[in-house]
Amino acid sequence: MSPTENPTAPASASASASNLDELVRVVALLRAPGGCPWDAEQTHESLVQYLTEETHELIEAIESGSRDEMLEELGDVLYQVVFHADLAAHTAGEDFDIHDVAAHMTAKMVGRHPHVFGDLNLETADDVALAWDDFKAAEKPSRTSVLDGIPQGMPALALADKVLGRARKIGLLGTEAAFPLPIETEGQLGPLLLAIVSAAKSQGLDSERALRTALRGLQEEIREAETTDAGDVSDAGIIGLPG
Repeated sequence: MSPTENPTAPASASASASNLDELVRVVALLRAPGGCPWDAEQTHESLVQYLTEETHELIEAIESGSRDEMLEELGDVLYQVVFHADLAAHTAGEDFDIHDVAAHMTAKMVGRHPHVFGDLNLETADDVALAWDDFKAAEKPSRTSVLDGIPQGMPALALADKVLGRARKIGLLGTEAAFPLPIETEGQLGPLLLAIVSAAKSQGLDSERALRTALRGLQEEIREAETTDAGDVSDAGIIGLPG
């Protein structure tokens, strides 16, 4: 593809090109000789900060309910995906492009939805949620723990939610909180969390680090419980008030 082609030409200029094809072409031109020097120097690692930033901006747009902002931010996240795919297409040992990414994702989603593309009968969203981890486990039989595959770099609150959810799915934690709090809505929960962070800050404590440290201990206990014939461990004290 010649870098002298006009990357801003609308998709309608070619009857065979879609808007997505045009975006892929634009990224290729930006990174090609004669394109943008900054784009040409980027690596997967150097782009991580932008992927993180664009993802958070998309979340903010979703939460604000703005249609125009969501459209823009979805485009920014898509651009990151296309950029990484173009990098891989020109990196020895990676050698895949956006079409390979799409094909891999299509195969994954078909495999994880046997109730849509196969004969399995799952009638409700709850039925699907209960079977979802089994679908994923079939893809990666090398995983031995319910915790395998959880990215540890997630923000602590999101990581806590994920870890607790996995533990409850396999019966290592009861469905009820270890110590009930009078919380019924996110409107009640938000101020409570904010108050905890405020109290921690006033004492010079790092809430994110504290929760992450507690989660490391919780994950160690979950892994130990998985390898021990402990019977019913839903009340095994994995989570409780500090002593």
